[in-house]
Amino acid sequence: MSRVAKNPVELPKGVEANVSGSTLTIKGGKGTLSMELNSEVIVAKEENELSVKARSGSRFSDAMSGTTRALIANMVEGVTKGFEKKLELVGVGYRAQAQGNKLNLTLGFSHPVAYSVPQGISVETPSQTEIFIRGCDKQRVGQVAAEIRRFRPPEPYKGKGVRYSDERVMLKEAKKK
Repeated sequence: MSRVAKNPVELPKGVEANVSGSTLTIKGGKGTLSMELNSEVIVAKEENELSVKARSGSRFSDAMSGTTRALIANMVEGVTKGFEKKLELVGVGYRAQAQGNKLNLTLGFSHPVAYSVPQGISVETPSQTEIFIRGCDKQRVGQVAAEIRRFRPPEPYKGKGVRYSDERVMLKEAKKK
Protein backbone atom coordinates (compact mmCIF):
# COMPACT_ATOMS: atom_id res chain seq x y z
CA MET A 1 0.00 0.00 0.00
CA SER A 2 1.10 3.53 -0.72
CA ARG A 3 2.72 5.32 2.21
CA VAL A 4 0.83 8.49 1.36
CA ALA A 5 -2.54 6.70 1.35
CA LYS A 6 -1.98 5.19 4.81
CA ASN A 7 -2.70 8.55 6.47
CA PRO A 8 -6.40 9.49 6.56
CA VAL A 9 -7.58 12.94 5.51
CA GLU A 10 -9.12 14.78 8.47
CA LEU A 11 -12.20 16.88 7.80
CA PRO A 12 -12.17 20.13 9.80
CA LYS A 13 -15.37 21.61 11.26
CA GLY A 14 -17.67 23.04 8.61
CA VAL A 15 -16.50 20.64 5.90
CA GLU A 16 -18.83 17.93 4.60
CA ALA A 17 -17.78 14.98 2.46
CA ASN A 18 -20.18 12.80 0.48
CA VAL A 19 -19.19 9.64 -1.41
CA SER A 20 -21.89 8.49 -3.82
CA GLY A 21 -20.93 5.79 -6.29
CA SER A 22 -17.72 6.89 -7.97
CA THR A 23 -18.11 10.61 -7.14
CA LEU A 24 -16.67 12.40 -4.12
CA THR A 25 -18.13 15.80 -3.21
CA ILE A 26 -16.61 18.09 -0.59
CA LYS A 27 -18.43 21.21 0.66
CA GLY A 28 -16.87 23.95 2.75
CA GLY A 29 -16.86 27.66 3.43
CA LYS A 30 -15.08 28.61 0.17
CA GLY A 31 -17.15 26.43 -2.17
CA THR A 32 -17.91 22.93 -3.37
CA LEU A 33 -15.53 20.60 -5.20
CA SER A 34 -16.25 17.20 -6.71
CA MET A 35 -14.05 14.51 -8.20
CA GLU A 36 -14.57 11.26 -10.09
CA LEU A 37 -12.86 8.42 -8.24
CA ASN A 38 -10.76 5.85 -10.05
CA SER A 39 -12.21 2.32 -10.11
CA GLU A 40 -9.03 0.98 -8.44
CA VAL A 41 -9.57 3.07 -5.28
CA ILE A 42 -12.00 2.77 -2.36
CA VAL A 43 -12.79 5.91 -0.32
CA ALA A 44 -14.49 5.37 3.03
CA LYS A 45 -15.87 8.05 5.36
CA GLU A 46 -15.45 7.38 9.07
CA GLU A 47 -16.75 10.09 11.41
CA ASN A 48 -14.67 13.19 10.56
CA GLU A 49 -12.03 11.64 8.28
CA LEU A 50 -11.71 10.04 4.87
CA SER A 51 -9.55 6.98 4.33
CA VAL A 52 -8.29 5.79 0.95
CA LYS A 53 -7.51 2.16 0.17
CA ALA A 54 -6.34 0.33 -2.92
CA ARG A 55 -8.94 -2.10 -4.33
CA SER A 56 -6.31 -4.64 -5.40
CA GLY A 57 -2.61 -5.17 -4.66
CA SER A 58 -1.37 -4.02 -8.09
CA ARG A 59 1.19 -1.26 -8.53
CA PHE A 60 -1.30 0.92 -10.38
CA SER A 61 -3.86 0.55 -7.61
CA ASP A 62 -1.26 1.52 -4.97
CA ALA A 63 -0.16 4.53 -7.02
CA MET A 64 -3.75 5.68 -7.57
CA SER A 65 -4.55 5.37 -3.86
CA GLY A 66 -1.70 7.75 -2.96
CA THR A 67 -2.64 10.15 -5.75
CA THR A 68 -6.30 10.13 -4.74
CA ARG A 69 -5.43 10.79 -1.09
CA ALA A 70 -3.28 13.79 -2.11
CA LEU A 71 -6.06 15.16 -4.35
CA ILE A 72 -8.62 14.78 -1.54
CA ALA A 73 -6.30 16.59 0.89
CA ASN A 74 -5.94 19.44 -1.64
CA MET A 75 -9.73 19.60 -2.03
CA VAL A 76 -10.22 19.84 1.74
CA GLU A 77 -7.57 22.57 1.99
CA GLY A 78 -9.16 24.40 -0.95
CA VAL A 79 -12.66 24.56 0.55
CA THR A 80 -11.29 25.69 3.93
CA LYS A 81 -8.38 28.08 3.13
CA GLY A 82 -8.29 28.34 -0.66
CA PHE A 83 -5.27 28.62 -2.93
CA GLU A 84 -3.39 31.64 -4.26
CA LYS A 85 -0.78 32.31 -6.93
CA LYS A 86 1.02 35.63 -7.32
CA LEU A 87 2.36 36.82 -10.66
CA GLU A 88 4.66 39.79 -11.26
CA LEU A 89 5.07 41.84 -14.41
CA VAL A 90 8.65 42.90 -15.10
CA GLY A 91 9.28 45.33 -17.91
CA VAL A 92 8.87 48.99 -18.83
CA GLY A 93 5.21 49.69 -19.60
CA TYR A 94 3.97 46.24 -18.58
CA ARG A 95 0.67 46.68 -16.73
CA ALA A 96 -2.29 44.62 -15.55
CA GLN A 97 -5.80 45.73 -14.67
CA ALA A 98 -8.67 43.55 -13.44
CA GLN A 99 -12.19 44.55 -14.47
CA GLY A 100 -14.88 42.11 -13.33
CA ASN A 101 -14.14 38.75 -14.91
CA LYS A 102 -11.65 40.23 -17.41
CA LEU A 103 -7.95 40.83 -16.97
CA ASN A 104 -6.48 43.48 -19.27
CA LEU A 105 -2.74 43.13 -19.85
CA THR A 106 -0.37 45.53 -21.58
CA LEU A 107 2.71 43.45 -22.34
CA GLY A 108 4.58 45.35 -25.04
CA PHE A 109 2.54 44.01 -27.95
CA SER A 110 0.89 46.31 -30.48
CA HIS A 111 -2.45 45.41 -28.89
CA PRO A 112 -3.68 44.91 -25.32
CA VAL A 113 -4.32 41.34 -24.22
CA ALA A 114 -7.76 40.63 -22.68
CA TYR A 115 -7.99 37.41 -20.67
CA SER A 116 -11.41 36.24 -19.49
CA VAL A 117 -11.14 34.64 -16.07
CA PRO A 118 -12.98 31.30 -15.65
CA GLN A 119 -15.80 30.92 -13.16
CA GLY A 120 -14.70 30.03 -9.63
CA ILE A 121 -11.42 31.97 -9.93
CA SER A 122 -10.91 35.55 -8.73
CA VAL A 123 -8.19 37.85 -9.99
CA GLU A 124 -6.99 40.96 -8.18
CA THR A 125 -4.43 43.58 -9.16
CA PRO A 126 -3.35 45.54 -6.05
CA SER A 127 -0.74 47.35 -8.15
CA GLN A 128 -0.17 47.57 -11.89
CA THR A 129 2.62 45.00 -11.79
CA GLU A 130 1.09 42.41 -9.43
CA ILE A 131 -1.62 39.83 -10.13
CA PHE A 132 -3.19 37.67 -7.40
CA ILE A 133 -5.11 34.60 -8.57
CA ARG A 134 -7.33 32.97 -5.93
CA GLY A 135 -9.71 30.01 -5.89
CA CYS A 136 -10.61 26.79 -4.11
CA ASP A 137 -9.45 24.39 -6.86
CA LYS A 138 -5.65 24.08 -6.83
CA GLN A 139 -5.44 22.75 -10.39
CA ARG A 140 -7.55 25.55 -11.87
CA VAL A 141 -5.64 28.28 -10.00
CA GLY A 142 -2.36 26.90 -11.33
CA GLN A 143 -3.76 26.55 -14.85
CA VAL A 144 -5.00 30.16 -14.94
CA ALA A 145 -1.61 31.38 -13.69
CA ALA A 146 0.16 29.33 -16.38
CA GLU A 147 -2.14 30.67 -19.11
CA ILE A 148 -1.50 34.29 -18.07
CA ARG A 149 2.26 33.65 -17.86
CA ARG A 150 2.20 32.11 -21.36
CA PHE A 151 1.28 35.48 -22.95
CA ARG A 152 4.81 36.79 -22.24
CA PRO A 153 7.14 34.36 -20.41
CA PRO A 154 10.33 35.88 -18.94
CA GLU A 155 13.05 36.23 -21.55
CA PRO A 156 16.62 35.24 -20.63
CA TYR A 157 18.52 38.44 -21.50
CA LYS A 158 16.72 41.22 -19.61
CA GLY A 159 14.24 39.13 -17.60
CA LYS A 160 11.21 41.00 -18.94
CA GLY A 161 7.84 39.24 -18.90
CA VAL A 162 5.25 37.68 -16.62
CA ARG A 163 6.74 35.54 -13.85
CA TYR A 164 5.67 33.83 -10.66
CA SER A 165 6.59 35.78 -7.53
CA ASP A 166 8.97 33.06 -6.32
CA GLU A 167 10.47 32.34 -9.75
CA ARG A 168 14.14 33.06 -10.36
CA VAL A 169 15.09 33.89 -13.95
CA MET A 170 18.69 33.08 -14.86
CA LEU A 171 19.94 35.86 -17.10
CA LYS A 172 22.27 35.08 -19.97
CA GLU A 173 25.28 37.20 -20.74
CA ALA A 174 25.02 39.30 -23.90
CA LYS A 175 27.07 38.39 -26.95
CA LYS A 176 30.62 39.80 -26.88
CA LYS A 177 32.44 41.21 -29.89
